[in-house]
Amino acid sequence: MKKIISLLLTAALLVCSLALFASCSDDNGEIKVGVIQFMSHASLDNCYEGIERALDASGLNVKIDRQIGSSNSAVSDCDTFARNMVAADYDIIIAIATPAAASAFAATNGTDIPVIFCAVSDPVIAKLVDSLEVPGDLCTGTADVLDLEKQIEVIQEIQPDAKDIGILYTSSEANSISNLARFKDICDAKGLNVIAEAVQNASDIPAAAEKLASKVDCINNFTDNNVVENLEVVLTAAEKYNIPVYGSEVEQVEKGCIASASIDYIAVGFASGEMAVEVLGGADASTMAVKEIKDASIVLNKDVMDALGLTYGKENATYVNAESDKN
Repeated sequence: MKKIISLLLTAALLVCSLALFASCSDDNGEIKVGVIQFMSHASLDNCYEGIERALDASGLNVKIDRQIGSSNSAVSDCDTFARNMVAADYDIIIAIATPAAASAFAATNGTDIPVIFCAVSDPVIAKLVDSLEVPGDLCTGTADVLDLEKQIEVIQEIQPDAKDIGILYTSSEANSISNLARFKDICDAKGLNVIAEAVQNASDIPAAAEKLASKVDCINNFTDNNVVENLEVVLTAAEKYNIPVYGSEVEQVEKGCIASASIDYIAVGFASGEMAVEVLGGADASTMAVKEIKDASIVLNKDVMDALGLTYGKENATYVNAESDKN
């Protein structure tokens, strides 16, 4: 009798599970997943790669619609993508970077479509969640928490005499504003001076980078999407004044930044993808805690260090060469 009851319970659970996935699928049995990527640059592309890997590994019958904002109209593009996905009744939306997450969050308001964000440094400040522990709405995801303490330690190890650190940031990007505040607090405690230069869009970057590079010992970049996409402009200005630029992940170091306490953005994306799979499996996004990704490894560009006559004395680092030297 117990065996029969056990079999019946197992069968019932299987039916419920199949019904659940059927409820978030189209007529062909496909689960419609919208991915909104703020813009195309290496860090966000790595996030998408991680998301795709997680969805592929789930074994679910997923149809991914990936939409990427263009550099000159990324915010409005993401707004349009989100509205279209809601109108098409997608089963879930995964949003890469804070502006994309804001678009998805606004568009899904009043619907039952969950949003999983990826690489949002401060989702509370961005007003995507009530708290990291209990988001409150059908919106949760991963926060890429830059190890700014370690980053500043790297700067001081490479440039022990540096006093003025320049920051170029986009005034409308919540991630950058939050990181800048944290960075200033740490630098204040260490007796370092932070000189910040705000930009609104890509067209502001050449003049701002030139102005900043002329009066600092180095420039530090966060994960500011606008700056990352135009990193070459910043590197050119820094080279003119013979100062290094510090990045926030390995791709930036490969492109010419001198060093970084780097987060693995494929891992960030994979964690977001796993959360999406959990929600598609019935987990409640409104009570699913935000996952903070904090692990960082030190990456150095040997070519840039040699060119500037700088060294790093510790052994806990990985060296890469400039992107132009890898071909």
